[in-house]
Amino acid sequence: MQMEEFKLMNENEGIPLFKPYIPKNTIEYVTDTLNSRWIGEGPKVKSFENKFAKFVKAKEGCVAVNSGTAALHLSYILSDIKKDDEVICPLFTCTATNLPILYQGGIPIFCDINKNNLNLNVDEIESLISEKTKAIIVVDYGGVPNEYEKLRGICDKYELKLISDCAHCIDGKFKDKRIHEWSDFTIYSFQAIKTMTTGDGGMLICSRVEDTKLAKKIRWFGIDRQKKQQGVWENDILEVGFKYQMNDIAASIGLASLDEIERTLKRRREIFNRYRFNLKKIEHKIFENYQYNRSFTPWLLTLNCGDKRIDLMNHLRKNRIESAQVHYRNDRYSVFGEQKRRFKNMEDLERSYLVVPMYPQMLNDEIDLISNKILEVL
Repeated sequence: MQMEEFKLMNENEGIPLFKPYIPKNTIEYVTDTLNSRWIGEGPKVKSFENKFAKFVKAKEGCVAVNSGTAALHLSYILSDIKKDDEVICPLFTCTATNLPILYQGGIPIFCDINKNNLNLNVDEIESLISEKTKAIIVVDYGGVPNEYEKLRGICDKYELKLISDCAHCIDGKFKDKRIHEWSDFTIYSFQAIKTMTTGDGGMLICSRVEDTKLAKKIRWFGIDRQKKQQGVWENDILEVGFKYQMNDIAASIGLASLDEIERTLKRRREIFNRYRFNLKKIEHKIFENYQYNRSFTPWLLTLNCGDKRIDLMNHLRKNRIESAQVHYRNDRYSVFGEQKRRFKNMEDLERSYLVVPMYPQMLNDEIDLISNKILEVL
């Protein structure tokens, strides 16, 4: 059933690709914060960490930061990535996944895609491992979890850290285990258009309590904030730290979002399933992987358009429907240096994939309209 509070956008604007969802009770949370003595990192951040930890059942606690990228950087620091260390990483992702490897002086080793769901091709990983490899980072593209049992086995075999970029995948499971139960470090993004938002922000979950404690120091200049606030501070700073902490205004938005998270997830699944039903004639053209060992809530609906991507984009645009590629192969960017390898799966699909609108405020009539326009081309 549609969420009654979600209203149709201005008909003159058309249907956007993304639209942030801010719950109505956000105003109450933020107003309470603005009327308090805390707008920086304060009690709301701690409450948000605790509430999110309860939502994802993270026993080791959570570390709230000002972006998913900051959470990724912390995970690379805690994985001890240093100059010339190699990190096996997705070729196809937002650059935010791979740029923090460069912050550490590390070397991204790109892995080709899985042609079924655009995740990393797990079967290629072992061929990429060298004496310099320190970690593997994976992205659960569109919300679809990777093959975590295989990934965990590889990391244990070669004594590597496993890092999960769950920017797309807030509630994914593999074989009934949450993603952070498989990984050494798991990050989430609360950027404006993600499943839930804090305006911008991120969260880090560590598999070890000692890493959680260290991450909370590194996110704020390397300072033990709790000890510093107790009065006269005589402690030393042992680690290079950053200004990565979340503030209470952002945390307030996050708390409001968590109040409605189950409802939001339910609506996203309804939208995705309605698309699938409408497009059942071309269901094979939807990038996904509905297998018994995975459960997830979709963040994106991505189509394999074959050689008709431009035709479909133009057709949707004529009908005031936005579409885009969203993410691109990272070896196209000079910042990552010259790549000497070819990536066959990516080459086969790079001119074919297209993301179409999906956000909680969508009405069923809009989904049906988009589906019909897709079928007119594909």
